[in-house]
Amino acid sequence: MSKYEFDNISIIRDGKRWFPTMGEIHYSRVSHEYWAEELRKMRAGGVDVVSAYVIWIHHEEIEGSYDWSGDRNLSLFLNTAKDEGMKVLLRIGPWCHGEVRNGGFPDWLLKKEFEPRTNDERYFDVVKKWYGKIYEQAAPFLAHPEDGSTFDNPVIGVQIENEYGHCGGLYDETGEDHMKRLTNLAKETGFTVFLYTATGWGGARTGGLLPVMGGYCDAPWDQRITEIEPSGNYLFTYERNDHNIGSDHGFGYGITFDIDKFPYLTAELGGGLQVTSHRRTVAKAKDIASVALVKLGSGVNLLGYYMYHGGTNPEGKLTTLQESRETGYLNDLPVKNYDFRAPVGEFGQVTETLRELKLLSYFTQDFGSELCDLPALIPEDTATAPADTKTLRYSFRTDGTKGYAFVNDYVRHQVLDSHTIKGLSSPDNKIKFPEISVKNGDFFFLPFGLSFSGANIKTAFVTPFCKLADKTVFYRRESETEKAKCFDFADAESEKLGKEKFIVLTRNDALNAWRSNCERLVITDTNSYSVVNGKDSDAIVGRGKTARFAVYPDFDTIPAGWNKTVAVDKNTALDLNPVLFTCYERETSARTGELNVEKSTAGYKLNLASLVKGIEGDITDCFVKLSYIGESARLYALKNGKRTLVFDHFFMGEDYPWEIGLKRLQKSEYDLSSFELEVTPLKKDAPIYIEKWPEFGSADSIAELKSASFEYEWTYTF
Repeated sequence: MSKYEFDNISIIRDGKRWFPTMGEIHYSRVSHEYWAEELRKMRAGGVDVVSAYVIWIHHEEIEGSYDWSGDRNLSLFLNTAKDEGMKVLLRIGPWCHGEVRNGGFPDWLLKKEFEPRTNDERYFDVVKKWYGKIYEQAAPFLAHPEDGSTFDNPVIGVQIENEYGHCGGLYDETGEDHMKRLTNLAKETGFTVFLYTATGWGGARTGGLLPVMGGYCDAPWDQRITEIEPSGNYLFTYERNDHNIGSDHGFGYGITFDIDKFPYLTAELGGGLQVTSHRRTVAKAKDIASVALVKLGSGVNLLGYYMYHGGTNPEGKLTTLQESRETGYLNDLPVKNYDFRAPVGEFGQVTETLRELKLLSYFTQDFGSELCDLPALIPEDTATAPADTKTLRYSFRTDGTKGYAFVNDYVRHQVLDSHTIKGLSSPDNKIKFPEISVKNGDFFFLPFGLSFSGANIKTAFVTPFCKLADKTVFYRRESETEKAKCFDFADAESEKLGKEKFIVLTRNDALNAWRSNCERLVITDTNSYSVVNGKDSDAIVGRGKTARFAVYPDFDTIPAGWNKTVAVDKNTALDLNPVLFTCYERETSARTGELNVEKSTAGYKLNLASLVKGIEGDITDCFVKLSYIGESARLYALKNGKRTLVFDHFFMGEDYPWEIGLKRLQKSEYDLSSFELEVTPLKKDAPIYIEKWPEFGSADSIAELKSASFEYEWTYTF
């Protein structure tokens, strides 16, 4: 059982500082049959807390008619989170934004004689009723601070409203009153939990709640259709505001709370970016991970990502449910697609972004408690302008004698100068690093003056990654092949301990390394990944013709169905002992191929029946990849004899084909033989930002399906 509180430094769990990783998933945008599976993927990525909006319009589109069924079943979702051992921050609104129609408000609410998000008592009456309906679903899963018997329940906190006073609402002290009133309504309804949070950026009112901040690598909501200026979120700074939101006016501009009274926590670091109709920004893994590292080096003690899991907008009873300019918003979004280029994609794809962010989340899980007590120290000579490509970007997390040095030489779409760092030392000047070479694209942090598993180090050229229960500590390095000296130990005894307990992985091996259920580290190949499949087993998931992994330490008995092969030394440090990982492999039943398509008056006909039928046994999904050029693409099928939109997609460039997972169609009512693909023409002069435009030749527009292929995914337990 755990209880939670906070001070001005961090969240505290059971009296100890806690550095969690939080990831957003919208249960009503994910098929409920797969909630457990998707939460396991998030946990495999190092997520400790799941955050989730309760989107009003998804549940009460028609006034007085509530839908808590299927993918909208909040109670089932919270029960699934409890079964999977995940903690939850429930974002109860009432307004959420979330790229939803009306920011989540039902249409009927906007037709009332009062204005929502004001201090009108009639509005509060409607919100109180809505909070009550949420409470009916969530009540059995709330962790109450005064009731120890509930401490194991998943919901440890709630977020009140979203961006209130920044994006709508009241902008002065009446806004503070509004947030306090909503909080009281939630508590009166029964939401007595450990933590109450509010988004705090850009002038948002927090009502005295625990503020959480954000930061994105780009701005797909920006109305410009050109490359925009570099994000200030790649700068080490004490500024908690997102640099895209007014902080250029001065330090703390738009912050409505006292930053000295609250810890620096985030809830909306962009885990990706949702493309908009006018701006097709592509957030890549390192675009995201380098921002997270910079926030870590700037003093953040909770890394929270929005989104961590993509999804698909549900069908509305009266309207489509996506954000659109028709409803007064800045952006037009796909009707269905909410992939967000998140660490886990719309169809459950584990992406390179998850692998990158895992390098940080595993570290904070194992070493974050000590990190919380190390405040940020940002030197005066670090870069302070987002467009500065010349000046070194660096910071420390330190108590003055020990800590970590952070370096960032990565900015999305920019080329930064390389640097040779000579004489970098701890703030007390007692510990000096040897010469450090930094090249464009590098971002990393290195420990100094710290102890790991009893071994004291002065400096290290490698970064702590994770540790096992037997105190074996894994580090990671940038070099993929070259072995080199990695540690400057403080004494002979520490060097002896280090040789016994330290393992240094290449960066690539760390990206493909996963925690096992039984205190082992599993390293897969780049075509597969590992998830905790249940309480007593793990699983390897992949798409290749052979399933392979290396494990340390070895199993007591060979897992059924696997062949033990050679053992390989994964320790890349010259000053450490060799460490043999045992390798296992098996042939898979996965297959790939081209998909037959037929031209039609509407576009292209696709028969997916046989592919969907092939998802059985060890084959757990099938992914169709559509490479096309056009403004957008839509996939339709017959449902009860009616042509229905199933999925859609905005074109982002030829390097980013549309990938669709088919397993969720197994129990659908669609005629699996009746799919039709429509590709909307992309005009040469379309007012759209695309990072890499296709070649048009003499044509004024293009609408073409270039290829269609499929790839089966397999899952094997061990």
